[in-house]
Amino acid sequence: MAKVKGAIIIDIEKCKGCEVCIEACPTSVISMAEEVNSKGYNYAYPENHDACTGCTNCAIVCPDGVITVYRIKI
Repeated sequence: MAKVKGAIIIDIEKCKGCEVCIEACPTSVISMAEEVNSKGYNYAYPENHDACTGCTNCAIVCPDGVITVYRIKI
């Protein structure tokens, strides 16, 4: 069976920093930035890229739909 590697892209300008995605991530890929976006919100970003499995939990729970998940079979 092929392994799956994941990658996420977060639209930091649309992220409101609710942190729901951080709690939903089973592999602790996502963290909050100390910087703020143009709207003044701290935003989520993928800190630990290599741990992403592409489970899509973060994208499913994001209330603003700012997370895109990619999955690659390796």
